[in-house]
Amino acid sequence: MSGRPSINSESTFFKWMRVEMGKINERIVAQRKSLAQLLKEEKPASITKSGEEYLFDREVLVTISEKIPEDMQDRLRLPIIFFSDNRVPDSCYINDEYALKTLQILGELSKLRRMQKGKVWIGKSIAYSITRKYPTIFQISFG
Repeated sequence: MSGRPSINSESTFFKWMRVEMGKINERIVAQRKSLAQLLKEEKPASITKSGEEYLFDREVLVTISEKIPEDMQDRLRLPIIFFSDNRVPDSCYINDEYALKTLQILGELSKLRRMQKGKVWIGKSIAYSITRKYPTIFQISFG
């Protein structure tokens, strides 16, 4: 071989994966806004890490706002982000107590779930189902 690392080299593989995950994560919203703020906007949107516009589905925002107490609408930041950790292949977590309360109010997670060490872990299949059910309100960050 000509000094190039083998594709089988673990460090080469993980470096490549980090680059690819970084590209995916460029679509994550950089500045999350409150549900209340988004509802006031004519065209509810935010900006992604790459600088692109991220549009929210107004119908979904209204549906959620009808179920969430008004005082919580100022505290809930959207989109809710599920964090995927490559060391835990079948689960992801959220680290926002208002996101957890929202998922419980919507009936997506049990009211018995509690945050531990600032996180609540959720099966990836559940997270993917939630993101499909509420378009634009949830994102998955890979790390």
